Amino acid sequence: MKTHYYIFLTAALFVILFYDQNVGMNLGIMSIVYTTLTLFKTPERNRTKTFLILFVTSMLSSFAFIWYGDFPSLLAVVSSILLLGYRSRNRNLKILFLIPVFIINSFTSLFRFFSFDEWLPKKNVSGIWQKTLAFIIIPILLISVFFGIYSAGSDHFAALFRDYELDINVWQLLCISVLGFFIAFNYWNYAVERFIYKKNHWLDDDFQDQSKIQKSTYSFLDLDSERTSGVISFFCLNILLVFFIITYNYEQFYEVSKTPVQLSEETHERVNAVILSIVMAVLVIMFYFKSGFNFDPKAKLMKMLAGIWIVLNAILVLSAVVKNYEYIISYGWTYKRLGVFAFLLLALIGLALTFIKIQRKKRNAFLFNAMTWYFYGTILACSYVNWGGIITYQNMKRKDFVMNYHLEQISFSERGLLKYADEKKDPQLKKKVLVKIKEEKSRPFLSKILYYETLKD
Repeated sequence: MKTHYYIFLTAALFVILFYDQNVGMNLGIMSIVYTTLTLFKTPERNRTKTFLILFVTSMLSSFAFIWYGDFPSLLAVVSSILLLGYRSRNRNLKILFLIPVFIINSFTSLFRFFSFDEWLPKKNVSGIWQKTLAFIIIPILLISVFFGIYSAGSDHFAALFRDYELDINVWQLLCISVLGFFIAFNYWNYAVERFIYKKNHWLDDDFQDQSKIQKSTYSFLDLDSERTSGVISFFCLNILLVFFIITYNYEQFYEVSKTPVQLSEETHERVNAVILSIVMAVLVIMFYFKSGFNFDPKAKLMKMLAGIWIVLNAILVLSAVVKNYEYIISYGWTYKRLGVFAFLLLALIGLALTFIKIQRKKRNAFLFNAMTWYFYGTILACSYVNWGGIITYQNMKRKDFVMNYHLEQISFSERGLLKYADEKKDPQLKKKVLVKIKEEKSRPFLSKILYYETLKD
């Protein structure tokens, strides 16, 4: 199938699925169609292992959105589809160029649309397709646009069509048609600018031969002085970090207990300090090991000190993990506290990748390339798991369980709350939960969230 067929097919399907509907199952169905068509459209040479993994995660993300329909699953399905489409046409282009490619295409789509020879068949098409385009599609598009303009400019003109039985929201139909075509056109017919291909080597993981030559970074600082600077810096930073870890853990685990509000504020402040410390640590290592020192035989001491600093930073992260867990045990589970675990886990992964970078003599781009995939994996984890249900089930075991908070602030907690209401014989809570379930079930079919369809009302 030619590109223009994919564009018109998915644009028409978008209108069918989203007209007069809220976002729900329709987006999941749409993403399944996009994923399946992408597999068929992708040439065999581009069906790499990475592409096939992205195909699977795109399918799983689509079903996750059909099931939950929340923001994490939306983020997962959008990022999965974009990555899949990007990798289907560019097996060697770095993933970090994904965002600039699609931003550029969004701004240039209007100009590319009018370049008909580039995306429509270059020869005359005979038969049904030509007649359909000339006699139906183009007139309908023009009539729709001008009907909307004239209706906005004259109430009497609009009133001529209001009493007809055919009840169509022209503005909504027009907007959905334009949006569906815009998405389809940019997905199936995006262009990668030549300068991006030329800059692709900037994000290579490994050094080129000319980068392995020993030379100073700055003209005002020779190689020996720069190396000595690194040794002194890492030695002093290690000493400083040891004292910080001691004081940090003393404040966390041995100081007098404080009020929940004070403890909450201090916990978040300390976690933020740890994350900032890790980011700065990685940046310092990237500064010293950006090129020549990766291959400098005299830089063994600096590498050892950098490795010690990474280990000490990892100990600092683990201290924050223990404190956050202790905080959860004392005051319960929340999204923010789970989010702290996610950030700290990413911090540990960042440190591990930094250690690998030094040991395997990788470029700084290696860290960005690898961390992009770990961020994507985190998004998938957030979308595939019912964290709200986990939070509710864990907090149900506590004596200070706050029902209204979990009903109003925690997503997909209804199954646990119904169980809790039955155990505690609380008809008021059960009634509130059932009302919420009934409201969700009353949505039109394409706007439904499948999770609520599995609950008994």
